[in-house]
Amino acid sequence: MRVHERSHVGMLSSELIRAVLEAAPDAMLIVDGAGTVRFANAHVSEIFGYPQERIVGRPVEELIPGRFRRAHDMDRRAYMRAARARPMGSRPELTGLRADGSEFPVEISLSPVDCEPEPMVVAAIRDISNHLRIESEFKEAREQAERANLAKSRFLAAASHDLRQPLQSLSLLAGTLRRLAPGAEALEAVGSLEAAIGSMSRLLNALLDVSKLESGKVKPDIRDFSVASLLRELRAEFMGPARSKGLELAIDAAEGNAHSDPLLIGQILRNLIANAIRYTKQGEVTLCCRPDGGSVRIEVRDTGIGIPQQQLPYIYDEFYQVSVDPNTAREGYGLGLSIVQRLVQLLQLQIDVTSTVGVGSTFSFRVPCGAPAADTAVVRVPSAPAPAPARAAATAREHLLLIEDDAAVLGATRMLLGTEGYRVTATSTAEEAVKRALELRDIDVIVSDFHLGNGRNGAEAIAAIRAALGRRTKAILVTGDTTSEAGELVSAPLRLVRKPIAADELLMTLRDLLSA
Repeated sequence: MRVHERSHVGMLSSELIRAVLEAAPDAMLIVDGAGTVRFANAHVSEIFGYPQERIVGRPVEELIPGRFRRAHDMDRRAYMRAARARPMGSRPELTGLRADGSEFPVEISLSPVDCEPEPMVVAAIRDISNHLRIESEFKEAREQAERANLAKSRFLAAASHDLRQPLQSLSLLAGTLRRLAPGAEALEAVGSLEAAIGSMSRLLNALLDVSKLESGKVKPDIRDFSVASLLRELRAEFMGPARSKGLELAIDAAEGNAHSDPLLIGQILRNLIANAIRYTKQGEVTLCCRPDGGSVRIEVRDTGIGIPQQQLPYIYDEFYQVSVDPNTAREGYGLGLSIVQRLVQLLQLQIDVTSTVGVGSTFSFRVPCGAPAADTAVVRVPSAPAPAPARAAATAREHLLLIEDDAAVLGATRMLLGTEGYRVTATSTAEEAVKRALELRDIDVIVSDFHLGNGRNGAEAIAAIRAALGRRTKAILVTGDTTSEAGELVSAPLRLVRKPIAADELLMTLRDLLSA
């Protein structure tokens, strides 16, 4: 009875083992110490193309390309002398040979089995052709994406400079025309021209902002800053546009520091404030900041037209505008809130909006609190002051050294500054500017473009002129870059302005610098 039971158990175990090996998802071989295949499941036939009876009883090396067989025989013998479990892995030499002579890459795991009369090895074999194909396609796709990203970066670098140049020329020429144009009709035409140029400039800046954010070129510079100071700067910047619509621009700000990127926070707020002013016909726009636990809550509230609830999910979509018929004239382009969303995601913040049609809207977000340091720097955001009235030709004879490699921009800037009564020496290269400065020596202000060609920049030119003259000559650096790179390269006294800059803004900056 016991013998019968033992025999039954042994037979059951053998059947169970065979069933398990046949059900395995991989090709399974059992190989003895001499390298002879003792068992092969159906998957072996599927991937190698041999019938099972053709595999069992044959040397395992027949499943390997000829060039690898000698090395495999040596490896197998060495493995049997110190057999241990080896997990699934792949190497270049792990290659299978199909019945039709084709080769394919494999992964193999080995498990020794201590049995009588001799130890054996269970090998699990996996065809990884598809895996390697997918891996290769992924690598190729990643390389293509990297090339596309580099191309996009080159485009952004070119667009930041080259696309702004003609707009810069147009803006300065329009400012000159307004000072020279006789009669109300001519001034009206110039005003319409300036409005069109301003619209083109805002659209270009918005598109470049979106592209820079999508390309990953914008990197946050996290530090402590005063939110109330930032709001006061923004209020000064937007006071003119608000007053022109009869709106009050108010601040409700508690003192305290936040910990984030002040320039990017300022860019978020500028888009929110511009939107609030655009969609508010009467009443006020309020900038608010208050401590909120471990955060500072920043809000932009308006008494504008409000946003219908069904439109709230779409307000951050590019080119989407609330309650605007696509066939009607529009003030904006529906990019401001799209930029806002990208910026808050970049800073790992979250923006909330509440709105009631006919009552107004509130956009808010929280920024981590900063250290309450007394010496936290006041944030200075680039401003766009309200246009100053044209003045008559000045009697002042301040001498300006102009450096600009674009002939059209150089001519337009020289014409504008000359119309205002300044003496202008125009140069197109850094080397020429240094030479002229040494000849003339009475330079009051250097006005330079940042990108000057041939790998040179305005920051280097200003530094070289200051060194040649032996004094810290006042300077204005004009740049199309949206990063802080240009400003970091030049020391005071300096004003940094962004292209395309309006004629009145450039002249106001110049007068402010000369009076400082």
